[in-house]
Formats: sequence, C-alpha cells, structure tokens
Amino acid sequence: MQKKSSIQVTNDDVKKELYNRFIEPTTHGRKDFIGIEIEIPILNLDKKPVNFMIVHEITQEFEDHYPSFSRQNIDHDGHVCSLINKENGDIISYDCSYNNLEFSFGVVKNLFEADERFREYYNFFKNAFEKHNHTLTGIGINPYRIYNHHVPIPNERYRMLFHHLCSYSRYSKLPKYFHDHPEYGMFSSASQVQLDVEKENLVKTINVFSKLEPIKAILFSNSVLLGENEDLLCCRDMFWQDSTHGINPHNIGMYEKELKNIDELIEYIQSLNIYCTMRNGLYINFPTINIMKYFESEQIEGEYCDKGVYDAVTITPELSDIEYLRSFKFLDLTYRGTIEYRSACTQPISDVLTVAAFQLGLKYKLDELEEIFENDDVIYHQGYTASELRKLFVQKDLPVFVDEDKLYELIITVLDVCKDGLIERGLCEEKFIEPLYERAKNHTNPARKMLDNLDKGVSIEEIIKDYGTLN
Repeated sequence: MQKKSSIQVTNDDVKKELYNRFIEPTTHGRKDFIGIEIEIPILNLDKKPVNFMIVHEITQEFEDHYPSFSRQNIDHDGHVCSLINKENGDIISYDCSYNNLEFSFGVVKNLFEADERFREYYNFFKNAFEKHNHTLTGIGINPYRIYNHHVPIPNERYRMLFHHLCSYSRYSKLPKYFHDHPEYGMFSSASQVQLDVEKENLVKTINVFSKLEPIKAILFSNSVLLGENEDLLCCRDMFWQDSTHGINPHNIGMYEKELKNIDELIEYIQSLNIYCTMRNGLYINFPTINIMKYFESEQIEGEYCDKGVYDAVTITPELSDIEYLRSFKFLDLTYRGTIEYRSACTQPISDVLTVAAFQLGLKYKLDELEEIFENDDVIYHQGYTASELRKLFVQKDLPVFVDEDKLYELIITVLDVCKDGLIERGLCEEKFIEPLYERAKNHTNPARKMLDNLDKGVSIEEIIKDYGTLN
C-alpha cells in the first residue's frame, strides 16, 4: 500500500473540523427522535461453541422472510453480517462476532414503534435458533462464553478493532493495568439509546446525566463474569477502562469534571485519542495518539491487514481522518446531533426497553434532576465524585457510608421524575419503566437477582430461559 500525501493541516483546521463534526449538528433544531440499539448474546444449549453456519443460515432465512431488508455488509467469507430495512432504517447485524446479535432501530418517535418491531424480530430469531438447540437471552455477559469461539467477524472493521485491543502488550511501559480479555466485545452485550440534544442544552445534559450514572449502575447492572469475578455486577465498565481504549482515560467512562461551556467541551474533545483510519478501503491501525498530536505529525507509522497478514504502512494525516475519532464514553457525543447513552448492560428481554424509557423520560426533566442531585446527601456530598460512585455501585456490596433504604428512596424519587417526563409526552410510554419500580422496591437489579437465584440453587439454564423470555 502506498502512502497518500496531503497538505499539512493546522491546529485551527482541526479545531474547526471537530466543531463541525460534533457541535454543529446540535444546532439543527429539536427533533425528539429516539435511536435504540440492543445487543443480545447467542448461546448453544449443547454447551458447545455457537455454530456460525447456523447463524448464517438463520440470517438468510430472515432475509428471505423480510423482503424490505437488503444486504448492507458482507464479510470476507461471503457471509451477511448486517441487513438494513430500506423503509424504516432498522438494521439487523452481528456485533464484533457471530456470537452477538444486534437490533438497531431507525429513528422512532415513540417507544411503542421500537417495541413492536423488536418483538417481531426477536421472536423470529429466537424461534429459528431454538430449532437448532441455540437460543437468545437478556444477560449482559454471555453465560456460555467459555464454550464459544472468540473470533472477530472477518471484515475490516472488526479485525481492526480486535487487533487494536490485542495490542495491549505493546504498552507495557505505561503505568496502567490491562485485563486479559481483549475479546470482551464478543461476549458482552449492551443496551444503548441515542437522543437528540440541542446546543443550548448540551453542556447541562452532559453534566446532569453524568451524575445519574451511579443510579443507572444500581438499576441496570447485568454483566457478571460468572466463575471469574462475581463481585462486579457490571464488569463492562472494567472491560473498557482496562483495555487499550482506556489508555487515554478521556476516551472511556465518565467526564471527571463539570463542564462550564461549549469551549470546555471542545477542549475535552481535543484531548481524545485516535487509533485508526482508512486508506483505499482498508483500515489502518496505529498506536493510540492524541488527535491534536496526530495532526501535528508529518507521518504516522501504522499497519493494515492483507489476507490475514499485517503489513507496515506509513500515512500522512488528513483532515477527513476525524471521521474515525471515536470515544467510548458513557455519554458519547455523536456526529448526528445526539448523545449516545452507552453505560447500560443488555436487560432481560421482558424489560428490554427500560433503558431507553428511563433516559427518555429524564431528558425532559433536566432541571428537576439537577435539583435532586444538588440537594442530595444520600450519595452526593459525601466526598465522592460521580465517577467514583459509579465504580462503587457496580460492585456487589454497597459502600458503608450508604444507607440502603435511603438509596432506594432516592432512586424512586428519580423514577417518579422520569415517569412525569414520560407522562408529559402523552404516549403512555410510562409503562416501560414499571419493572424499574419493582427493582427499586425489591432492592435488586438483574445481576443481583441472577446471583441470588444461583445461590438458591436455580440453574443457569433456568435463568437463561427466564431472562430470554419476551412477555
């Protein structure tokens, strides 16, 4: 591969392009659309690796059954890895590997639209997989991960991502801990929602919803690494933090400071790292580097995959490379004029829209939510930041300074505010947060419930079935 020359870009060029990509889309007016992505693990009930040929066969069956879907991406072996609905923008895909099915819905105006389509797609795939003694379930860490082949989808994107995550040994001189699960994306599943945000509310939205993250940990944790680390109810946080994505801590997790204005947000974006781009249709990997330093470099030494073998390549940074600047923050500002809320695990299938409903209802109650946190002394004003609280609350045991009863009273107060926000939309969407009231009442969440049931002698097979049932 030949390097592509380009005129050196200036810092002002980069700052302007970052503004245009991330801030300018928030000036286009309020649309109130909802984008929902739900990842779901696939399991082979024979306790053997997921049979990828069965996955491909079922994908073909879905394509044949739904003519409105067409092929969006084909892997290097000729298999379909994503289908897109030409009419509504829905995408059926596999995330990272063929062990993880993902439903991404084209923008919807209410949760009932997504619910109806999810039910139809999920029932199709669930029934099809069960004919082959495979199944789907709503557990954030695949409980049968130890049986699976953890290989990336053979295409440019996922091979590049896996190569980047496996490169952690190259950073051995950093004063940083790396876990030994670079394949975590192949057995962890999330529930993510994108909501429109306007420029005038952007900074406040980030600040207020950052303070919400500890409560989301209490309500939505559903990612236990069974047999390895059962003290973490949401080990997804750790997977990102202690991987190559977390070399620059600004690329993952939470905002550690309260932003004052858009200028500070732009400065934060300028602090992010980039680790890949594309040339001639091929992904180029390079050691993770700050985006501003990247453009100050005349050349970048990287590598690309050619028929399974990595070759060295030298490239010149181009302004268009900003397209590949990607953070994995809990509140991820996108190029669509949205914030993607990505800290929640996949939920039990019967509660699958609780994450979207919770975030949606509170979107309209920023002032009320801000006031709750300003006056709270149950978790805040105890010497801990929101980020520190999140790290404490994903653990099995609550910190000693927290009064458990008062904690859940606080959570119910937040749920009531969320419910009011949904009621004001006038679409009866408040029904989707009813399971969260039950969790608060019972002082539990899906991860805690699973561990409690295992302690009582309930089999993991029964839990898989229960968490995979669509009521």
